[in-house]
Amino acid sequence: MTGSGDARADRTQRPGAGAAVERLMEVIGLLRENCPWTAALDHAALLEYLVEETYELYEAVDDVERSRDRTGPRGHLLDELRGELGDVLFQVVLHAQLQAEQGAFGLSEVVETLTAKLVRRNPHVFSSDGRLRDSFPASVEQIVTTWQDVKQQERPQRTSPFDGIPHQLPALAFAAKTLRRAGETAGPGTSGAAEEAVGRELLAMIRGAVAAGVDPERALRRAVLDYQREHERTVGSGGSANSADPAAAAHSAASPTGVN
Repeated sequence: MTGSGDARADRTQRPGAGAAVERLMEVIGLLRENCPWTAALDHAALLEYLVEETYELYEAVDDVERSRDRTGPRGHLLDELRGELGDVLFQVVLHAQLQAEQGAFGLSEVVETLTAKLVRRNPHVFSSDGRLRDSFPASVEQIVTTWQDVKQQERPQRTSPFDGIPHQLPALAFAAKTLRRAGETAGPGTSGAAEEAVGRELLAMIRGAVAAGVDPERALRRAVLDYQREHERTVGSGGSANSADPAAAAHSAASPTGVN
């Protein structure tokens, strides 16, 4: 797979984006100075909005993906997606603005940190100086292995395969990410029929929990934490089937689909 530049340039160059972001930062700075409500916000106060906006973006993305199988106009869905992406971007810029006001870092440093991380973790695409390589011979399995190796070098203090999984995740997402980190996955891809069947089974289990007076969210979260502890006792703190199963790693939430 060799890289000629035109197609990549079409995907990566968006004239005016820099000016638009600069204007956004200016507007947010002015709101912080002149709007009492915005001026009163801090990181803790924004957490609720961050979670809410993220779920709204999730729903907008899902709506767009579902619409691929239907005929008819999709413009309103794309408008909704664009708006929700903006709402999440607002959260990111505002959190960075709060730190800039404290003299810690600003949005530029956030972007620079992310860019450096992406370059560092993708040596099959970029050379060490950040330039694009002439060819990209790596397989998906090699890419995932390299990604995991670089992550481990960046954070050597993380010894458990479950380190870095936010406990604040909804219980189902917490369970799925835990199992993927442990290597309990059949790999990427699933049929619509299988997804529908699993959904029905989950709904039936939740119905049973509610009927029994059990909070399914709390019950599942506790079960996942118990699983993590048991896995670390039996496999070891550094053990993860992902290290031996690249297909599982490729499907893992710790794979290059995320940058944590």
